[in-house]
Amino acid sequence: MPESFPRVSAPTDEREAFTQTYRWMLLARVLEEKMASLYRAGKITGGVFVSRGQEALSASLGAALQPGRDVFAPLIRDQAGRLAFGEEVIEVVRTYLGSRLGPMRGRDGNVHRGRPRQGYFAMISHLGAMISAVCGALMARRFRGETGVVGATSLGEGGTSTGAFHEAMNLAAVERLPLVMVVANNQYAYSTPTDRQFACRDLVDRAIGYGIAGHTVEGNCLASCMEGIGKAVDAARNGGGPQLVVARLLRLAGHGEHDDAHYISAELKASPLGRDCILLAQSALQERGWATGAELECWQEEAAAAVDEAVAQAQREPAPDPNTETWSALSTTRLIDSYTAN
Repeated sequence: MPESFPRVSAPTDEREAFTQTYRWMLLARVLEEKMASLYRAGKITGGVFVSRGQEALSASLGAALQPGRDVFAPLIRDQAGRLAFGEEVIEVVRTYLGSRLGPMRGRDGNVHRGRPRQGYFAMISHLGAMISAVCGALMARRFRGETGVVGATSLGEGGTSTGAFHEAMNLAAVERLPLVMVVANNQYAYSTPTDRQFACRDLVDRAIGYGIAGHTVEGNCLASCMEGIGKAVDAARNGGGPQLVVARLLRLAGHGEHDDAHYISAELKASPLGRDCILLAQSALQERGWATGAELECWQEEAAAAVDEAVAQAQREPAPDPNTETWSALSTTRLIDSYTAN
């Protein structure tokens, strides 16, 4: 992790926590813009899915968890949360550019990266499937007698229509697992609007049916996200059972860089949902006297420098060599030792 972006394990006050979380948001935005640029230049194989507009929600979740203790299963728009949970910029870039020194050794899609042994799960593309994986991890920890552990994952509102979502949420509720399920209601499941996805008044009402706690946050307001997710994580950690957090916001980009998002209405873009969480957080920092314009600019420059340095390093590294690689599971001791040595 770049020294310019240290994680403070226990921020001493609201200002420190807010500022640190904002900087994860900013770093994620700069990093993803760089990856999108490399994709357009033909330097990246596979898709690039940016989280523009959802950074406040994701960063708040990653920052509320405890790396090394908790379980985090991020989805495609969780770059800010990944960074806040401890992912290094160089690992992101190595995976996107196919470096054999990356966590997936250049073998898997760029969003399917993680370190399961450290509680950081690699993403499963099938929507809703991550919840069951987290539930399984929480059950395993319960069987080992571990307490005070939280498992968290995220999903878009479209993913709540899947059978996997219902089955996993029902399991978590029955077993009273310390699961925090964050749903980003970003108004479109790819290009399908919410009125074609669900008929309930609000997705948070589904918590009542499962018999679990529900929370609602303003998805583009960092303060609201930090407060709501913080309460949910604390409740789960202290025996409150599963927590469903629903955030209303707007995805400010296409589903991926291949999608021009022409289906998003101008009315939505001009509504409060369409406000950029980065700009809102910057305004809040200045209004509260927690950062000056010069400091905001300095943080932007530091983020850009960290990303450029990681890209330059990864571009010099080798791709996988099928003639020399041992093509066995990455969990084997031999490959773990090999990666550690590199």
